[in-house]
Amino acid sequence: MTTQKIAYAASVAVFGSTDLDSLASSSTWLAGWESAVIDNTANLYVDALLAGRFKANNTAPTAGQIQVWIGAILNDTPTYPDVLDGTGSAETITSADIRNSIMKLAAVITTDTTANRVYEFSPVSIAQLFGGIMPNKWFVFVTHSMVQALNTTASAGGQCWYTGITYTSA
Repeated sequence: MTTQKIAYAASVAVFGSTDLDSLASSSTWLAGWESAVIDNTANLYVDALLAGRFKANNTAPTAGQIQVWIGAILNDTPTYPDVLDGTGSAETITSADIRNSIMKLAAVITTDTTANRVYEFSPVSIAQLFGGIMPNKWFVFVTHSMVQALNTTASAGGQCWYTGITYTSA
């Protein structure tokens, strides 16, 4: 009798090591950083777990939130929604209504006024955000409202990782 077992791939960094260093604040959570597109057409993961950590500035941050959003391409052309383009870059979404209709909120982290505090979020299922089906190409968008930019120290501003999941027969 064959048994199905979960197999976890090695974790992969979503952002470059310094992409989130000095990420400016956005009181509306519309300005932030878009990751490069994550292409699932070769790996065919049935799910991916996304987790991350962010570091507040070493001066006086303001209490606020860090928000992590997940988006996917609209078709196989590929067409990206709104101003997003599948490249690691700073982006400003047109409006909150558009953001809410083109991306899924994966994590909200409440922040305080402690300088250099590290904030983390535990693994989130990407497939679950999309009704149980893994998108073929997806991306991560990070924004925050701490007034001060994220930490500016090399590789300290923040990072997210995903771990792909498949099933094997044993």
